Amino acid sequence: MPDLLRVEAIRSGYGPIDVLDDLSLTVAEGEIVAMIGANGAGKTTTLMTIAGIVKLRAGRIGFDGHDLANVPAHKIVRLGMSQSPEGRKIFPRLTVLENLEMGAFTRADKPSIRDDLEKMFNLFPILRERQAQAGGLLSGGQQQMLAIARALMSRPKLLLLDEPSLGLAPQIVVQIFDVIRDLNQAGMSVLLVEQNARMALRIAHRAYVLETGRVTFTDRASVVAADPRIRAAYLGE
Repeated sequence: MPDLLRVEAIRSGYGPIDVLDDLSLTVAEGEIVAMIGANGAGKTTTLMTIAGIVKLRAGRIGFDGHDLANVPAHKIVRLGMSQSPEGRKIFPRLTVLENLEMGAFTRADKPSIRDDLEKMFNLFPILRERQAQAGGLLSGGQQQMLAIARALMSRPKLLLLDEPSLGLAPQIVVQIFDVIRDLNQAGMSVLLVEQNARMALRIAHRAYVLETGRVTFTDRASVVAADPRIRAAYLGE
């Protein structure tokens, strides 16, 4: 399959500090690609740089035939990329429905937006029940569902997911990962950052291991999961 996303030797960071140094990765059409690594390895910075939120200092990011250098984040969304960020970052004072409508801010096709709202409610039935409730009053798991659904409202070709299982009960984690798998089987590409390496490698096609802003290992997810060093460092074995 052709590459939907190609990240080539990028460098980025905050203030005078470089967090990423010569980092490269790809996501093909129809793939789930996982990024695993310790806290501070640069996983979130990678997603934020790809999404145009952290400035690219060197290298190249290509997405669906577009060069993303100097493209602002809101225009990247219009190109077909959306992010569900670490910590959910929903709008706590807006209702569930209003949060979902905000996810479609780049769109003007109102009938299709209504259809997609119905799809989100079918994907996450609890959101239908709570659609008039303020987002900040939802449980952690419900907020994560809302964050993913809000990202999906832009109809992305590539979904960036940052720590979707963080702080959630095990049964909710299983539900979230089932949804990710279903979205991928329906054709969506996914770049997944996840501390729960076992779950991430179980659903991913390929994986990258990050250490201090660099890729130190990459292969098919099954190969990464079977590597003794990875098992000892990230799978607790």
